[in-house]
Amino acid sequence: MISDLCADLDGYLPPEHVSEVYRAYLYGAEAHAGQQRQSGEPYIYHPIAVARILAELRMDHKCLVAAILHDVLEDTGKPKSELAAQFDGEVAELVDGVSKLTQIDFPSRAEAQAANFRKMLLAMTRDIRVILIKLADRLHNMRTLGVMAPEKRRRISRETIEIYAPIANRLGINSLRLELEDLGFRHLWPWRYQVLEAAVSRARQHQRELVANVETAVRGRLEQEGIDGEVSGREKHLFSIYRKMREKGKSFKELVDVFAFRVVVDRVDTCYRVLGQVHSLYKPVPGKFKDYIAIPKSNGYQSLHTVLVGPQGTPIEVQIRTADMHRIADAGIAAHWLYKNAAEGSGAKTLADDWLQNLLEMQRDSGDSQEFLEHVKIDLFPDEVYVFTPRGSILVLPKGATVVDFAYAIHSDVGNTCVAARIDRRLSPLRTVLRSGQTVEIINAPGAKPNAAWLNFVVTGKARANVRSYLKNLQAQEAEALGRRMLNAELARFGLSLEAVGESVIAVYAREVHLDSPEALFTEIGLGNRLPLLVARRLAGADKAGGEAAQVPEEGSPRRLAIRGTEGMVVNLARCCRPIPGDAITGLFSPGKGIVVHRCECRNLGEFQSKRDKWLDVEWADEPKAEFQTEIRVEVGNRRGALATIAAAIAEQGSNIEYVNSREKDGMTSTLDFTINVHSRAHLATIMRRLRQIPLVMRITRLAR
Repeated sequence: MISDLCADLDGYLPPEHVSEVYRAYLYGAEAHAGQQRQSGEPYIYHPIAVARILAELRMDHKCLVAAILHDVLEDTGKPKSELAAQFDGEVAELVDGVSKLTQIDFPSRAEAQAANFRKMLLAMTRDIRVILIKLADRLHNMRTLGVMAPEKRRRISRETIEIYAPIANRLGINSLRLELEDLGFRHLWPWRYQVLEAAVSRARQHQRELVANVETAVRGRLEQEGIDGEVSGREKHLFSIYRKMREKGKSFKELVDVFAFRVVVDRVDTCYRVLGQVHSLYKPVPGKFKDYIAIPKSNGYQSLHTVLVGPQGTPIEVQIRTADMHRIADAGIAAHWLYKNAAEGSGAKTLADDWLQNLLEMQRDSGDSQEFLEHVKIDLFPDEVYVFTPRGSILVLPKGATVVDFAYAIHSDVGNTCVAARIDRRLSPLRTVLRSGQTVEIINAPGAKPNAAWLNFVVTGKARANVRSYLKNLQAQEAEALGRRMLNAELARFGLSLEAVGESVIAVYAREVHLDSPEALFTEIGLGNRLPLLVARRLAGADKAGGEAAQVPEEGSPRRLAIRGTEGMVVNLARCCRPIPGDAITGLFSPGKGIVVHRCECRNLGEFQSKRDKWLDVEWADEPKAEFQTEIRVEVGNRRGALATIAAAIAEQGSNIEYVNSREKDGMTSTLDFTINVHSRAHLATIMRRLRQIPLVMRITRLAR
């Protein structure tokens, strides 16, 4: 096998580089001596096969050396320092980037997978060859997956389809992507694969004559016009057919009857000449022309795509591109090494670098490895929209992207402070879904901040990571402030305060419970992860001379925590009973979230009767500043305009309607459920009195679910 690899390398590498690859083989063979793959063959066969895949992409010799050694650190116990000494630091870094985090124990397979993936992608941002080695490694593993147990085959195949094939697509390496997808499809859904493969094989037997006729017609028209071009039929891959059947709800016959052809020419202007000729030969289908030459895809792919009505009304797909574009369509980012002395591959390299920069920002804003993996998966959408900035620059976004995604694609600060946008000069809200060809201008306000509701509609990983990061920081700040208030209230039972206890005593206690600082302790209390009474008891005991634990005076009553309604994400008003100022309330600790405030009569409190340690004494602040949501049900006679009359009456009383649901009860009456904003129980009573004055209103009640 190594002789075959060296023979391949002789075609494009100098002898000294081929010798270095052979030396790596000798080192790897010795390191893996005695190890076997599950197929029974010597382990070294696998690294050589990985290097051969990369040699087909014409990768440089250091990448090939690292490919042969890519499992040495992980499987043989060789230290990274030895690799650096034997070869060099560049090779050692490449191998380390591909190696898994075997020295760390993870609670679950999912966390281990996410952490290893994060490590690999961060190494990739330093050197893109890390992911090329990993893709080649995955491809050879997929080619030999048949020896694995069925469950493991399915798990690896799903991971390949969801992560590695989309990454190959994002980097423009079409040759790897197509094989990864088809192999993943074969092992993940073997029965579906076999059925579809047999159906495609039967269909192609009947299509040969039509394909030959179209090829002859197109080739003849090009010769007639003096255009030198290579015309060929293009086979649709099985996974591509299967995915379209699922996503578009189309039958197999609808997709297999679409014939695909490719025309490869010498220059860009010739591409447009060919387009004109095929459009005169067969009628184009309106709305099915795409110019990826003028506006390349996000992975650097360039081509003209058009759909024509062929013989007997059969749809024909035609791709027209130059020879250079065709090579880049297959090699993508790898073309940067294949054509180092030419401009080829530079576009794909630049776009890949932009994506890697986005990955760095996403990992910085992600809380953990699993969240980062989720963001990357979101960012690997295959469908794209192309929108313009006011200055004419093009931004490529996933299908379904909104104004907020566009703002974050420009810069994180632009996204954080956006409030609206002008789309084609018309004012539009932030949740507007963008379409290709639109010009978008973001409107920012200095005091604006990200909103949790954005997570309901943003689609890019970068936008989601930024919003989540901001909300986590905001929650931590709010939790710290709430934790201070809660601990101060409990210390008052002992006749103490935070100032009286002192920062140094609190810092000592924080270290005892393995927290970095008093602020971290306050945050834990605010998030509901620690009970303030227990902390107060410990601090009060530490404050006493001799260190004896203080007892709560029998006559001492705890100071109630005042709820203002502006505490943010760490104080949540229960949606089941929707408490408002004036209601008797109590609080429950919810680990990780803070306090959930219920009305005292809420029936959902019953399940917490046995967990009284989770209860917290709370009361409304004297003058809450916020607005509070509550629900009312209004039963009215079935009359035209009833909803409008009641809505107007609610608005008259200074309330805003957040939601309304109307349903007919018995033909004579209708039930209207409103979610409205009020300042207090008194404000709600005023609204209900006003509604009772309307003749149509038969009954009105406040809801508690």
